[in-house]
Amino acid sequence: MQLVVDTDGTMRMIHTDAIDPTALGAAKIERASHVEPNADCTWSADLSPVGGPVLGPFPTRGAALEAETLWLERHWL
Repeated sequence: MQLVVDTDGTMRMIHTDAIDPTALGAAKIERASHVEPNADCTWSADLSPVGGPVLGPFPTRGAALEAETLWLERHWL
């Protein structure tokens, strides 16, 4: 798990059940992306909430989630 602390004390992380963010102080959880099905039964990961691109299409939801996580680790964290 990666946890980034900005100079103003703001923390960013990809949420998993491995850590309770409220254990670190006041928490605000926001979506970094939207993984959604497309009309042709493929999947896309829309990273516009963090200023990123739309990734995909992917054949499975799992593939879209994996691409989403990789993009967030490389470009957002």
